[in-house]
Amino acid sequence: MQRLKLIKHAKGAPGLRVFGLGPNLWPSKGLSKLKLLLDEHAFWASGRSEENLKKLLKGSNVVITVWRGNRIIGFGRATSDGIYRAVLWDIVVADDLQGLGLGKKVVEALLSRPCIKGVERIYLMTTNSSEFYKQFGFENCHHQSLLIKSNWS
Repeated sequence: MQRLKLIKHAKGAPGLRVFGLGPNLWPSKGLSKLKLLLDEHAFWASGRSEENLKKLLKGSNVVITVWRGNRIIGFGRATSDGIYRAVLWDIVVADDLQGLGLGKKVVEALLSRPCIKGVERIYLMTTNSSEFYKQFGFENCHHQSLLIKSNWS
């Protein structure tokens, strides 16, 4: 297996977002590769345009990617006010590489960033991976309700 590289991007991930940089700051069509990862391995994020991916990266306080060679195989991001609340978003590992601890590395990297680790409460929404997230101290929340207002048809 090729060597893996975990990248902790600067706020807004400008290298990935603007220049498509990958490991070692090489141009690698990183945004297109991120879109492919999400399209193929994240049912909730499939079909996002590159333009919208640029916007979500720009608005993210923390962006983590994992690469194997020139292939992006893991991704996660977070938003935070730096004091009271943070939310982890879009954590995904390529299906063919799950079970190797890559998701754990992405979550640990997200949680270790200064604007995340010091906040009062960290939120995370998941459809079918709650058991995975419990190892990091996340628990089911029964005293709050998840409310959704959808602006898309």
